[in-house]
Amino acid sequence: MERRAETIAVFLGIVASGCFYVPIDPQSPRKRMQLLLEKLAPAACVCSTDLLPLAQSLSQTGQLLDCGNLMNEQIDWPGLNGVRTRQIDTDLIYLVFTSGSTGTPKAVAGCHRAVIDYMEGLCQVLEFHRDTVFGNQTPLYVDACLKEIIAALKYGACTYLIPKPLFLQPVKLMEFLNSQKINTICWVASALSLVSALGTLEKVQPEYLRTVAFASEVFPIRQLRRWQAAAPKARFFNLYGPTETTGICCWYEVDREFALEQTLPIGRPLPNTDVFLLDENNRIPEPGAPGEICIRGTRLTMGYYGDWESTQRAFVQNPLNPHYPELIYRTGDVGRYNTRGELEFVCRKDNQIKHMGHRIELGEIETAATAQEEIQAACCIYESNRQWIFLYYTGDLTSGALMSRLRERLPRYLLPQRLCRLDAMPLTDNGKIDRKELKQRSEQHG
Repeated sequence: MERRAETIAVFLGIVASGCFYVPIDPQSPRKRMQLLLEKLAPAACVCSTDLLPLAQSLSQTGQLLDCGNLMNEQIDWPGLNGVRTRQIDTDLIYLVFTSGSTGTPKAVAGCHRAVIDYMEGLCQVLEFHRDTVFGNQTPLYVDACLKEIIAALKYGACTYLIPKPLFLQPVKLMEFLNSQKINTICWVASALSLVSALGTLEKVQPEYLRTVAFASEVFPIRQLRRWQAAAPKARFFNLYGPTETTGICCWYEVDREFALEQTLPIGRPLPNTDVFLLDENNRIPEPGAPGEICIRGTRLTMGYYGDWESTQRAFVQNPLNPHYPELIYRTGDVGRYNTRGELEFVCRKDNQIKHMGHRIELGEIETAATAQEEIQAACCIYESNRQWIFLYYTGDLTSGALMSRLRERLPRYLLPQRLCRLDAMPLTDNGKIDRKELKQRSEQHG
């Protein structure tokens, strides 16, 4: 089904019936859709009337159910009451497919307990209520959309599913926010950066915004400042959390000014969640030293559906607790605590490389690049065969001019070997920078 209100109604109907839903993007490649269905072997597949031919052309769909017909069915109250007597809070509510570092999609299994706990904590921190008007940016086939959907249901608030083409027309996007009096947005950082970097906020300011939350990527300080100037009454939140922990598990409200070279903290965990660091010896690192971000608590999902090996590799016994079973999730992210005791995201473990005898973090180069006024976005890729660092960027500086500025800020071993200016940064379907595509480009680059 496409991204529309009926799709959300189907999600809720599936959950109410005691089943769990698995959203599949009809715009994704046919090969991927077939791969997901073969992995799931579902008993039933719900689709909209217009997409029924597509569903019929795929195998492993199980019983095909037309959404239009389902909406007219009579409610079986005795059957639903029977479902209620059997349900428990660790029953699944959804599967969300991630890309998977090996190229094979992994299905993260979210349960009722984790979703309820997540929403209670997030709504409390961001102070959602009945008058909240959300502007949804995220696709419905990722877990991030739960912020707007469940919060709106919880408080009787309102959510607008913003048409995707508007994100390619930033001025019209801001006009849409104003016309619908949208006061709360929870977008990926790259979507916010795209709007501000193109000078849109100088043309049309968001008149009603009071809560701006962002996640998934590092939000450049320069772009944050532009949004703060355009929406002076809004509160700004940096959110952090992987899909494996039901989305967001840490939050930080921007409460001070930051230098252009700095990155925002990810702050502290939501209620009923513990976040800590482990070094290479599975010990708590010294204050200020980096370590892998690990998470424990009820926000953990149930693991990867039908993939015990990946589940047991990522969801492991807490090495700090030898006394009883206690699972933690190892995120693969590197973090550290600053002098204020706030947790900072440093980089992905696979973005921490050994280069010219130094252990470096590619994010440091990206931050130095986006600190330049003329640069809109930047992404570093390490090509291990040639041991080259590629810096892809969008903006008005030539590669030579940007390199000159980087030399003023970075030591020699941090300087990229290749700078590649792009007309537009490739993005994934949910708005993040597509690092896999850039990785392929770097491998093909002469």
